[in-house]
Amino acid sequence: MPSSSTTIVSKCTIYPHQKSSLKPLKLSVSDLPMLSCHYIQKGILLSTPPYSFEELIHTLKNSLSIALSHFPPLAGRLTTDSDGYIYITSNDAGVDFIHSKAKHLTLNTILSPSLIDVHPCFKELFFAYDMPISYSGHQIPLAAVQVTELADGVFIGFTVNHSVTDGTSFWHFFNTFAAITKSTGVGAAVKISKSPDFTRDTIFNSTAVLPIPAGGPTVTFDVDEPLRERIFHFSRESILKLKHKTNGNSNGISNSNGNGISYNGLADPTEIISKESNDGWKIVNSNGHVNGNGTVKSNVRNEISSFQSLSAQLWRSVTRARKLELTKTSTFRMAVNCRHRLNPKMEPFYFGNAIQSIPTVASVNDILSNDLKFLAGLLHQNVVAHDDVTVRRGVEDWENNPRLFPLGNFDGAMITMGSSPRFPMYDNDFGWGIPLAIRSGKSNKFDGKISAFPGREGNGSVDLEVVLKPETMFGLENDVEFMQYVTDVV
Repeated sequence: MPSSSTTIVSKCTIYPHQKSSLKPLKLSVSDLPMLSCHYIQKGILLSTPPYSFEELIHTLKNSLSIALSHFPPLAGRLTTDSDGYIYITSNDAGVDFIHSKAKHLTLNTILSPSLIDVHPCFKELFFAYDMPISYSGHQIPLAAVQVTELADGVFIGFTVNHSVTDGTSFWHFFNTFAAITKSTGVGAAVKISKSPDFTRDTIFNSTAVLPIPAGGPTVTFDVDEPLRERIFHFSRESILKLKHKTNGNSNGISNSNGNGISYNGLADPTEIISKESNDGWKIVNSNGHVNGNGTVKSNVRNEISSFQSLSAQLWRSVTRARKLELTKTSTFRMAVNCRHRLNPKMEPFYFGNAIQSIPTVASVNDILSNDLKFLAGLLHQNVVAHDDVTVRRGVEDWENNPRLFPLGNFDGAMITMGSSPRFPMYDNDFGWGIPLAIRSGKSNKFDGKISAFPGREGNGSVDLEVVLKPETMFGLENDVEFMQYVTDVV
């Protein structure tokens, strides 16, 4: 919420430049679980524009109106029919637009190299709304833009309902908004290069009805838990070192049983099987690569990716910092885009959620006692295995048991990786240069929540936004194996 040192200059509703003719869009199997999640909050930090802020605000309002004409669902509301189906009704009800001032803040203050944790202004000042869940889209706008004027810069924060967009659709709209703003003067004649696809004839469309709890859904984690949030930057060179390490010649497995499978006599099969049964799709764990039908699939020989290598290092170092019992199992969840995994493929700019969560499970002992190739291999095999059949199995599993997505760290050993370094976050040039930084708000933050951003310099660099308990963050900061790959932001 804005502090006494932040002034709300104005607040208004922005309506689409043209009326929508789009029919209601029924929430899909991938949209509905997000109704208990907070709205997404992400934004960009920019230098001061080369013209007055009054002109900037006028331009942004105009370009936002035009952008909404291309993305009419964002200006709509959620509605539920008599059968329990939930729709996005593109009724042109509009989005909130807030102009605020935080002139006491400078770019150096909030991006200072001496500042270890993320500056609290990003959580407290720069985004609309106070963490509503997506189900609230029945009553409040599905999106809001807050433009905050700093002493020597500007932050543009976008808040959007998570049951309406995933990361792909979120950044598609943000990029479009920026491109239209950059084309100031062309006005309503602006044509966008990549139109969103509002088709609803995909595998994610379903006749299943999600039962909504009395009083509506609730958040599944403690929003008041004390946490620290820090950005760790990894240069291209550092990540390539990690990738070389995980693709080395060592088999990465210690104490194997002769079949290349690590047991170490410490993994609890009951706990792992329990976690598998809750997920309903393929899972890789430290007992090997198992298909949904229980058969063992041969090892995938493709190269382990840079991001999988980085994720493996993070998983191991956070697990070590948590000081867990060796017999405990840990889960690493990774959100994946399913658009290109289906056969036939979905449109790359399908609008909505088209994501699934891939869980990978290993015992703490296996995570800590094997080399990094072992852990990265588990993540790699699981991502590669998430194909058309697996996506469809996940949809079928949800249809048999419709449920909200439980965000959180329920056993103290979970990590959830969201966002992606492939998203075009730094493509948001509003007319005077690329962003200085990408930051998120306080929504959907819990112990073990990680968000991956591209590094500003590009070229394969990555920023990890890491949210952990204070004592775990302290342990991670003192983990020599992890910190040797962290590099300073130039």
